[in-house]
Amino acid sequence: MVDGVGDERAVDGSSRDGETFFADLALAQRLEAADACFKVAYVEAQASLRPERGAALMAAAGGYAAYAGPGSPLNQAVGLGMDGPANADELERVEDFFHSRGSPAWVEVCPLAHPSLAAWLNRKGYRLGGFKHVWVRPLRGKESFPPPAPGVEVAAASPQDAERWARTVAQGFLGRDDVDAGDLEIPMPSFHMSTAACFLAWVGDKAAGGGAMATCQGLASFFSASTRPAFRGRGIQMALLHARLAAALGAGCDLAMVHTTPGSASQRNVERLGFRLAYTKVALAREA
Repeated sequence: MVDGVGDERAVDGSSRDGETFFADLALAQRLEAADACFKVAYVEAQASLRPERGAALMAAAGGYAAYAGPGSPLNQAVGLGMDGPANADELERVEDFFHSRGSPAWVEVCPLAHPSLAAWLNRKGYRLGGFKHVWVRPLRGKESFPPPAPGVEVAAASPQDAERWARTVAQGFLGRDDVDAGDLEIPMPSFHMSTAACFLAWVGDKAAGGGAMATCQGLASFFSASTRPAFRGRGIQMALLHARLAAALGAGCDLAMVHTTPGSASQRNVERLGFRLAYTKVALAREA
Protein backbone atom coordinates (compact mmCIF):
# COMPACT_ATOMS: atom_id res chain seq x y z
CA MET A 1 0.00 0.00 0.00
CA VAL A 2 1.08 3.63 -0.48
CA ASP A 3 3.64 4.79 2.11
CA GLY A 4 3.65 1.31 3.65
CA VAL A 5 0.33 1.79 5.45
CA GLY A 6 -0.80 -1.61 6.69
CA ASP A 7 2.42 -3.28 5.45
CA GLU A 8 3.95 -5.39 8.24
CA ARG A 9 7.72 -5.09 8.31
CA ALA A 10 10.48 -6.86 10.17
CA VAL A 11 12.97 -5.05 12.39
CA ASP A 12 15.68 -5.51 9.74
CA GLY A 13 13.67 -3.40 7.31
CA SER A 14 12.55 -6.19 4.98
CA SER A 15 8.93 -7.14 4.55
CA ARG A 16 7.74 -10.66 5.33
CA ASP A 17 8.06 -11.72 1.70
CA GLY A 18 11.60 -10.34 1.66
CA GLU A 19 11.00 -8.20 -1.44
CA THR A 20 10.19 -4.70 -0.22
CA PHE A 21 12.44 -2.61 1.96
CA PHE A 22 11.94 0.26 4.36
CA ALA A 23 14.77 2.04 6.18
CA ASP A 24 13.16 3.25 9.38
CA LEU A 25 14.56 4.30 12.75
CA ALA A 26 14.64 0.73 14.05
CA LEU A 27 16.82 -0.36 11.14
CA ALA A 28 19.06 2.70 11.47
CA GLN A 29 19.55 2.03 15.17
CA ARG A 30 20.62 -1.52 14.39
CA LEU A 31 23.02 -0.45 11.64
CA GLU A 32 24.60 2.32 13.67
CA ALA A 33 24.95 0.10 16.74
CA ALA A 34 26.72 -2.50 14.61
CA ASP A 35 29.00 0.14 13.10
CA ALA A 36 29.94 1.28 16.59
CA CYS A 37 30.58 -2.36 17.55
CA PHE A 38 32.97 -2.75 14.63
CA LYS A 39 34.83 0.47 15.43
CA VAL A 40 35.29 -0.74 19.01
CA ALA A 41 36.72 -4.05 17.80
CA TYR A 42 39.11 -2.26 15.43
CA VAL A 43 40.44 0.07 18.12
CA GLU A 44 40.84 -2.80 20.56
CA ALA A 45 42.85 -4.71 17.95
CA GLN A 46 45.00 -1.65 17.28
CA ALA A 47 45.63 -1.17 21.00
CA SER A 48 46.83 -4.76 21.24
CA LEU A 49 49.02 -4.64 18.14
CA ARG A 50 50.47 -1.15 18.52
CA PRO A 51 50.02 0.14 22.09
CA GLU A 52 52.40 3.02 21.36
CA ARG A 53 49.78 4.47 18.99
CA GLY A 54 47.57 5.42 21.94
CA ALA A 55 44.36 3.89 20.64
CA ALA A 56 41.39 4.74 22.85
CA LEU A 57 37.60 4.52 23.08
CA MET A 58 34.90 6.51 24.82
CA ALA A 59 31.19 5.75 25.04
CA ALA A 60 29.05 8.88 24.74
CA ALA A 61 25.71 10.13 23.40
CA GLY A 62 24.53 6.62 22.58
CA GLY A 63 27.59 5.77 20.47
CA TYR A 64 31.36 5.72 20.61
CA ALA A 65 34.27 8.02 19.91
CA ALA A 66 37.10 5.91 18.47
CA TYR A 67 40.75 6.93 18.22
CA ALA A 68 43.08 4.50 16.43
CA GLY A 69 46.24 6.61 16.44
CA PRO A 70 47.69 9.79 14.93
CA GLY A 71 46.30 10.49 11.47
CA SER A 72 44.14 7.37 11.28
CA PRO A 73 41.05 7.66 9.03
CA LEU A 74 39.28 5.52 11.64
CA ASN A 75 39.38 8.39 14.16
CA GLN A 76 35.68 9.21 14.31
CA ALA A 77 32.57 9.15 16.43
CA VAL A 78 29.71 6.90 15.31
CA GLY A 79 26.24 6.06 16.52
CA LEU A 80 25.65 9.38 18.28
CA GLY A 81 22.09 10.56 18.89
CA MET A 82 20.42 7.32 17.82
CA ASP A 83 18.56 6.71 21.08
CA GLY A 84 17.17 10.19 21.68
CA PRO A 85 18.41 13.76 22.24
CA ALA A 86 22.17 14.20 22.19
CA ASN A 87 23.26 15.84 25.44
CA ALA A 88 25.48 18.88 24.84
CA ASP A 89 27.81 17.99 27.71
CA GLU A 90 28.40 14.53 26.27
CA LEU A 91 29.04 15.98 22.83
CA GLU A 92 31.59 18.36 24.33
CA ARG A 93 33.30 15.33 25.85
CA VAL A 94 33.44 13.70 22.41
CA GLU A 95 35.05 16.78 20.94
CA ASP A 96 37.56 17.00 23.80
CA PHE A 97 38.34 13.28 23.37
CA PHE A 98 39.70 13.97 19.89
CA HIS A 99 41.17 17.42 20.43
CA SER A 100 43.10 16.33 23.51
CA ARG A 101 44.84 13.80 21.25
CA GLY A 102 45.71 16.37 18.60
CA SER A 103 43.09 15.04 16.20
CA PRO A 104 40.23 16.82 14.46
CA ALA A 105 36.87 15.82 15.90
CA TRP A 106 35.17 13.74 13.22
CA VAL A 107 31.52 12.81 13.65
CA GLU A 108 29.55 10.58 11.30
CA VAL A 109 25.90 11.64 11.34
CA CYS A 110 23.07 9.28 10.47
CA PRO A 111 20.13 11.21 8.93
CA LEU A 112 17.78 9.43 11.35
CA ALA A 113 19.72 10.57 14.43
CA HIS A 114 17.93 12.93 16.80
CA PRO A 115 17.93 16.49 15.33
CA SER A 116 19.70 17.79 18.45
CA LEU A 117 22.96 16.26 17.17
CA ALA A 118 22.98 18.18 13.87
CA ALA A 119 21.88 21.35 15.65
CA TRP A 120 24.81 21.14 18.10
CA LEU A 121 27.32 20.43 15.32
CA ASN A 122 26.00 23.38 13.35
CA ARG A 123 26.30 25.73 16.33
CA LYS A 124 29.88 24.57 16.87
CA GLY A 125 30.84 25.28 13.27
CA TYR A 126 31.61 21.76 12.08
CA ARG A 127 32.54 21.58 8.40
CA LEU A 128 31.38 19.07 5.83
CA GLY A 129 33.95 16.36 5.26
CA GLY A 130 32.21 13.85 3.03
CA PHE A 131 29.37 11.42 2.44
CA LYS A 132 29.02 7.67 2.90
CA HIS A 133 26.27 5.45 1.51
CA VAL A 134 25.01 2.70 3.83
CA TRP A 135 23.74 -0.36 1.94
CA VAL A 136 21.88 -3.35 3.37
CA ARG A 137 20.76 -6.71 2.09
CA PRO A 138 18.54 -9.25 3.88
CA LEU A 139 19.99 -12.77 4.00
CA ARG A 140 17.68 -15.72 3.44
CA GLY A 141 18.34 -19.24 4.66
CA LYS A 142 17.99 -21.05 1.33
CA GLU A 143 20.15 -18.71 -0.72
CA SER A 144 23.11 -19.93 -2.73
CA PHE A 145 25.77 -17.92 -4.48
CA PRO A 146 27.56 -18.51 -7.79
CA PRO A 147 31.18 -19.67 -7.97
CA PRO A 148 33.94 -17.17 -8.84
CA ALA A 149 34.83 -16.39 -12.44
CA PRO A 150 37.08 -18.97 -14.13
CA GLY A 151 40.62 -18.80 -12.79
CA VAL A 152 39.59 -17.05 -9.56
CA GLU A 153 39.36 -18.70 -6.15
CA VAL A 154 38.38 -17.21 -2.79
CA ALA A 155 39.36 -18.68 0.55
CA ALA A 156 39.26 -17.63 4.18
CA ALA A 157 42.62 -16.24 5.27
CA SER A 158 44.45 -18.24 7.92
CA PRO A 159 46.19 -16.65 10.92
CA GLN A 160 49.47 -17.05 9.04
CA ASP A 161 48.09 -14.89 6.22
CA ALA A 162 47.90 -11.68 8.26
CA GLU A 163 50.72 -9.82 6.52
CA ARG A 164 49.83 -11.21 3.08
CA TRP A 165 46.21 -10.11 3.52
CA ALA A 166 47.09 -6.63 4.78
CA ARG A 167 49.64 -6.17 1.98
CA THR A 168 47.19 -7.30 -0.70
CA VAL A 169 44.45 -4.97 0.58
CA ALA A 170 46.91 -2.06 0.80
CA GLN A 171 48.13 -2.72 -2.75
CA GLY A 172 44.57 -2.59 -4.01
CA PHE A 173 43.65 0.61 -2.18
CA LEU A 174 46.86 2.40 -3.10
CA GLY A 175 46.84 1.18 -6.70
CA ARG A 176 50.45 -0.03 -6.66
CA ASP A 177 52.36 -3.12 -5.61
CA ASP A 178 55.32 -1.35 -3.98
CA VAL A 179 53.95 -0.89 -0.49
CA ASP A 180 55.97 -0.73 2.72
CA ALA A 181 55.32 -1.53 6.36
CA GLY A 182 53.75 1.88 6.97
CA ASP A 183 51.11 1.17 4.33
CA LEU A 184 49.95 -1.86 6.31
CA GLU A 185 49.10 0.22 9.41
CA ILE A 186 45.45 0.77 8.49
CA PRO A 187 44.40 -2.70 7.25
CA MET A 188 46.33 -4.80 9.77
CA PRO A 189 44.03 -4.22 12.80
CA SER A 190 41.05 -5.34 10.69
CA PHE A 191 42.63 -8.78 10.35
CA HIS A 192 42.98 -9.06 14.14
CA MET A 193 39.50 -7.81 15.10
CA SER A 194 37.80 -10.25 17.44
CA THR A 195 34.62 -10.16 15.34
CA ALA A 196 36.24 -10.37 11.88
CA ALA A 197 36.87 -12.99 9.22
CA CYS A 198 39.16 -12.11 6.32
CA PHE A 199 39.26 -13.50 2.78
CA LEU A 200 41.81 -13.64 -0.03
CA ALA A 201 41.02 -13.94 -3.73
CA TRP A 202 43.58 -15.92 -5.70
CA VAL A 203 44.48 -16.09 -9.38
CA GLY A 204 46.77 -19.07 -9.61
CA ASP A 205 49.33 -18.67 -6.85
CA LYS A 206 48.94 -14.89 -6.71
CA ALA A 207 46.89 -13.07 -4.08
CA ALA A 208 44.77 -10.81 -6.28
CA GLY A 209 42.47 -9.13 -3.74
CA GLY A 210 41.16 -9.25 -0.23
CA GLY A 211 38.20 -8.33 1.88
CA ALA A 212 36.88 -8.63 5.43
CA MET A 213 33.64 -9.29 7.24
CA ALA A 214 32.71 -8.61 10.86
CA THR A 215 29.59 -9.78 12.65
CA CYS A 216 27.59 -8.23 15.47
CA GLN A 217 24.24 -9.52 16.76
CA GLY A 218 23.18 -11.15 13.53
CA LEU A 219 24.44 -8.41 11.23
CA ALA A 220 27.46 -8.82 8.95
CA SER A 221 29.45 -5.80 7.80
CA PHE A 222 31.69 -6.05 4.72
CA PHE A 223 34.75 -3.79 4.52
CA SER A 224 38.42 -3.49 3.53
CA ALA A 225 37.84 -4.94 0.05
CA SER A 226 40.24 -4.12 -2.76
CA THR A 227 41.82 -5.65 -5.87
CA ARG A 228 45.44 -5.31 -6.95
CA PRO A 229 45.72 -3.28 -10.18
CA ALA A 230 47.03 -6.15 -12.32
CA PHE A 231 43.97 -8.27 -11.54
CA ARG A 232 41.16 -5.77 -12.02
CA GLY A 233 38.34 -6.55 -14.42
CA ARG A 234 38.37 -10.28 -13.61
CA GLY A 235 35.45 -10.42 -11.20
CA ILE A 236 37.55 -10.34 -8.03
CA GLN A 237 35.24 -8.03 -6.10
CA MET A 238 32.11 -9.94 -7.04
CA ALA A 239 33.80 -13.17 -5.95
CA LEU A 240 34.74 -11.63 -2.60
CA LEU A 241 31.20 -10.33 -2.11
CA HIS A 242 29.67 -13.73 -2.89
CA ALA A 243 32.08 -15.47 -0.53
CA ARG A 244 31.29 -13.08 2.31
CA LEU A 245 27.54 -13.29 1.75
CA ALA A 246 27.80 -17.08 1.98
CA ALA A 247 29.95 -16.80 5.12
CA ALA A 248 27.50 -14.36 6.72
CA LEU A 249 24.61 -16.70 5.99
CA GLY A 250 26.59 -19.58 7.44
CA ALA A 251 27.25 -17.54 10.58
CA GLY A 252 23.51 -17.13 11.13
CA CYS A 253 23.30 -13.48 10.08
CA ASP A 254 20.02 -12.17 8.69
CA LEU A 255 21.35 -8.88 7.35
CA ALA A 256 24.48 -7.69 5.54
CA MET A 257 25.75 -4.10 5.48
CA VAL A 258 28.40 -2.32 3.44
CA HIS A 259 29.51 1.31 3.21
CA THR A 260 30.56 2.85 -0.10
CA THR A 261 31.61 6.19 -1.49
CA PRO A 262 28.73 7.60 -3.56
CA GLY A 263 29.06 6.80 -7.25
CA SER A 264 31.95 4.36 -6.81
CA ALA A 265 32.62 1.00 -8.46
CA SER A 266 31.90 -0.58 -5.07
CA GLN A 267 28.42 0.92 -5.16
CA ARG A 268 27.82 -0.61 -8.59
CA ASN A 269 28.93 -4.03 -7.37
CA VAL A 270 26.76 -4.10 -4.25
CA GLU A 271 23.70 -2.88 -6.13
CA ARG A 272 24.14 -5.75 -8.58
CA LEU A 273 23.97 -8.18 -5.66
CA GLY A 274 20.70 -6.82 -4.29
CA PHE A 275 21.95 -4.38 -1.67
CA ARG A 276 19.57 -1.49 -1.12
CA LEU A 277 20.44 2.03 -0.02
CA ALA A 278 19.36 2.54 3.58
CA TYR A 279 20.61 6.12 3.94
CA THR A 280 23.59 8.39 3.38
CA LYS A 281 25.71 9.48 6.33
CA VAL A 282 27.47 12.83 6.53
CA ALA A 283 30.95 13.19 7.98
CA LEU A 284 31.51 16.47 9.80
CA ALA A 285 34.70 17.74 11.39
CA ARG A 286 36.07 20.46 13.63
CA GLU A 287 39.80 21.08 13.92
CA ALA A 288 41.54 21.00 17.28
